[in-house]
Amino acid sequence: MAAERELVKAWRPAVSGIAEVLHARFTEHAYPMHVHDSWTVLIIDDGAVRYDLDRHEHAALSKLVTLLPPYVPHNGRAADAHGFRKRVLYLDRAELGEELIGPAVDHPAVVDPELRSSIDRLHGALISPGDEMEAESRLVLIRERLLHHLSRVRCDDPPDPRLARQLRELLDSRVRDGISLDEAALLLGRHPTHLIRAFSREFAMAPHQYLISRRVDRARHLLLQGLPASTVAVEAGFYDQPHLTRHFKRILGVSPARYVTGRM
Repeated sequence: MAAERELVKAWRPAVSGIAEVLHARFTEHAYPMHVHDSWTVLIIDDGAVRYDLDRHEHAALSKLVTLLPPYVPHNGRAADAHGFRKRVLYLDRAELGEELIGPAVDHPAVVDPELRSSIDRLHGALISPGDEMEAESRLVLIRERLLHHLSRVRCDDPPDPRLARQLRELLDSRVRDGISLDEAALLLGRHPTHLIRAFSREFAMAPHQYLISRRVDRARHLLLQGLPASTVAVEAGFYDQPHLTRHFKRILGVSPARYVTGRM
């Protein structure tokens, strides 16, 4: 029975900077002292976790974002018999930098509802094949916010409408094939964070949201030409038909089939 209550799902997503993703539920398992070679970004969905980090006891709670630095020993166990559910991002060391290990040891609990919500949405994007650009965009902003909490320094980019338009033109040219933020940054000669901020400020939506909306728009036209949804999904740049249906319905309120037939 205990084994049935211990559930783990782990995978390595196709998103640069994320070494591993872990979703788990534990009731009886207790982690012994151990270390990771990556940054651990942890959110608790149910229950609570008590852990020791650098000889100090802490608690990972549902309202917090817990950040554990690489190479620092820590353990973990459920705070009570109810157990806990958690979702974890293991980030490459370069995502935050080893100079911030000390501040993270001193302050592993981050109180930031917006950050926690962003991490929750990033996990949602990582589960869905085809949403890699959304995951990349969310990771860039999460990294920036974590850096802010660790360094207490915020750098606001000035408006850059020219760069925003250049990125829009690049996205328009890659509606079907898509493009990663790293490639866009290389082509345009700017950092991914600056790309996202410039685009969002100019067009009031993130680059990945713009690309998805363009794909849905393209899918709409192809459906009205009589192409089957399975073909439309590929031609519009979606991972598969369920990926098309999810975003099509979210934006237009109906499934592709109902959009064509007119049934509600």
